[in-house]
Amino acid sequence: MTERKSVHFIGIGGTGLSAIARVLLESGYLVTGSDRAMSPMAKSLQADGVRIEIGHRAENLTGAQIVVRSSAVPDDNVEVIEAQKLGIPVVKRSEFLSGLMEGRFGIAVAGTHGKTTTTAMIAWMLTYLGQDPTFIVGGILTNTGTNAHAGKGQVFVIEADEYDHMFLGLRPKLAVITNIEHDHPDCYPTEADFFTAFDQFAGQIGHDGTLLVCMNDRGASRLGELARQRGQRVFSYRMRDTKNGEVNHPADYIAQSPVLNQMGGMSFTVMCTLDNQPFEMAQPVNLRLPGKHNVQNALAALAIAHQLQLPLDNASKALSEFKGTSRRFDVRGNIGGIVIIDDYAHHPTEIRATIAAARVRYPHKKMWVVWQPHTYSRTRLLFNDFVNAFEQADHVIVTDIYAAREKQPEDGFSSRQVVAAMTYPDARHISGFLPASEYLVNHLEAGDILLVLSAGDADQISVKVQELLKERSGKHE
Repeated sequence: MTERKSVHFIGIGGTGLSAIARVLLESGYLVTGSDRAMSPMAKSLQADGVRIEIGHRAENLTGAQIVVRSSAVPDDNVEVIEAQKLGIPVVKRSEFLSGLMEGRFGIAVAGTHGKTTTTAMIAWMLTYLGQDPTFIVGGILTNTGTNAHAGKGQVFVIEADEYDHMFLGLRPKLAVITNIEHDHPDCYPTEADFFTAFDQFAGQIGHDGTLLVCMNDRGASRLGELARQRGQRVFSYRMRDTKNGEVNHPADYIAQSPVLNQMGGMSFTVMCTLDNQPFEMAQPVNLRLPGKHNVQNALAALAIAHQLQLPLDNASKALSEFKGTSRRFDVRGNIGGIVIIDDYAHHPTEIRATIAAARVRYPHKKMWVVWQPHTYSRTRLLFNDFVNAFEQADHVIVTDIYAAREKQPEDGFSSRQVVAAMTYPDARHISGFLPASEYLVNHLEAGDILLVLSAGDADQISVKVQELLKERSGKHE
């Protein structure tokens, strides 16, 4: 009888490590983990039998043969030190994932924005089409209720996270680049550093792989051109939107005529201009998700289906049943005529796209936007872009900055300075989730939209506002 290998995760509750832990658990490994708090994803693993300890202690490593640590876990973590003392290998995601994907047909989705939703769409589409893929996604798929799965099929779909250079540990056969816009200044101080990392990732696909780039984005388009010059196989996709007077450059896969449909999502038609396999889909693709950025995401998924020679009509049906991922335009409820939506947007481009999508779905509603800035370094780097990202909101509330792995700057930089630079009729800083929630409940009216934008923990505001609104209206779930 073969001994089950034991893997311990430090920081198991995070989106990245919890997904890997899930795949290993379903593959027959013994999985343990530790974290500072019990996240929903850690709870889910615990419910399936994973031993999870809250707090980091040397004894948590009992039985571990290999340790995987989150990028946020420092070298002086007590469990890291103990593992090194015992001679147990300690690796990061990037080092562990390459071995996990070995022998599989890897599909990786990279990009500053949209990679979680695009990865989730591909994973769900392949599942719907009976491919039973293994997948790792940075959010929970509403359709499956999980962020990862160990499938029996040959395909391994993964969200290629650029943070801490994780994606440079991957060697996919097929990679999607949704866009490239400078982010994570703590890892990539300059825009050039950021682009170079993506170029390196693209180079790792090799000459027998395929790169799929979005031509609506200049960075991804440039990356595709560089890959072609290296002799790599490159295909392109883009959304054609003549209403904006946009100059439409050629692309291999094109989405046309995007319109709002009765589900509150987007419908569009698709054509392919590849010389040896052109097509034009007879029926439109009907998404449940709003926003033109989701048209681009879905088009990438359909291009993947085409490259894998899967039936496109059924792929389109799968996308029409895709319900999204947690905290990505996640409609939490409608309480007394007030719609509450969570979204992970934490970059100015994402904020604009999410608010624009909400405007399309709810064109005449008064919109309240709560934004929790994520990390001091990003807020400072993109200061002016953040200041100007909320033009389409009626009311803006900014919380304190979510520090994540960073310390507060010695010069006292804070989100109050961002609010002070805003010129909107109603933009204010509120410190503390309870005061922000109470302010909202005292001002929200039937017919309003509340959009909470946070990659940190400000989704607690959505929960609290729901609770307070129910108390106010006397409703109970």
